[in-house]
Amino acid sequence: MINQRRDFLKKASLAAMAIGMPQIAFSMTNQDPLFKISLAEWSVNRLLFSGQMDHLDFPLMTKKHGIYAVEYVNQFFMDKATDKNYLREMNTRCQNEGIDQVLIMCDSEGTLGAKSAADRQQTVENHKKWVEAAQFLGCHSIRINAYTEIPWSTDPEKATEAMKLCAEGMRSLCEFADDFDINILIENHGGYSSDAKWLVGMLQQTAHPRAGSLPDFGNFRIFRDENREVSYDSYRGVDELMPMAKGVSLKPTAFDDYGNQSPLDYERMMKIVLSHGYHGYVGIEHGEKDREWESIVEIRDVLVALEKNLA
Repeated sequence: MINQRRDFLKKASLAAMAIGMPQIAFSMTNQDPLFKISLAEWSVNRLLFSGQMDHLDFPLMTKKHGIYAVEYVNQFFMDKATDKNYLREMNTRCQNEGIDQVLIMCDSEGTLGAKSAADRQQTVENHKKWVEAAQFLGCHSIRINAYTEIPWSTDPEKATEAMKLCAEGMRSLCEFADDFDINILIENHGGYSSDAKWLVGMLQQTAHPRAGSLPDFGNFRIFRDENREVSYDSYRGVDELMPMAKGVSLKPTAFDDYGNQSPLDYERMMKIVLSHGYHGYVGIEHGEKDREWESIVEIRDVLVALEKNLA
């Protein structure tokens, strides 16, 4: 499967390169592009965790590979959310290079749908510093997780309970973020959140204009153990989440309803995204082990060619 996907990407990359590098520059700088391209920091997580690359160098390395917007992951500057000198250095490096800072993906800050009201509120409190950091950096959003202490189940009563708890925490954080002009996004990220209908329902129950979705093309696995795998069709899921989307994350694989993965049909998926009037950032979130930057550039070239053809 990996070789199959790599072969497709390489062929698509060669086709895009045949168009010529000036087209890449046009797509990246066109004032009214069909969509824009950004890079999620998780794409190079191995390089960051291993110390081969520093978080502060991520934006410039991204620009060197032909992408001019970044999506951060809080894990790589976890203790710097309130360090204004550090955040100022992030701003300086991006502003000097003309790099847009899009959003911060936030993990490990508690359970949004915890059973205890005190635990839910603590999760909200833990995320507030990232809302403030996002404003300081000029981002439009933070991404959080709709995790809950209600184990995933097909029981509709449990799904409803999980939805209620997550919506309560989400609403509280959105009310805080409103004063900072920052959106709070939920990604389909496993468990209930990877059921698009559940996630749409949770966001509707939150009932706040700052609440939005961040559809991830490849994150529609709901549950897996040694006996079964439960997933949600990626194309249908993205279609259902797009009306509330304030960003999208691209992984080059897609799920069906039966736990099967296949290479992403880029054109089909992007037509779904664009059909909802979305023209924002498409964040690449993929980096193959030991060839992270090469695989990122392959996807970038596929998107550049696709943006030109669809336009």
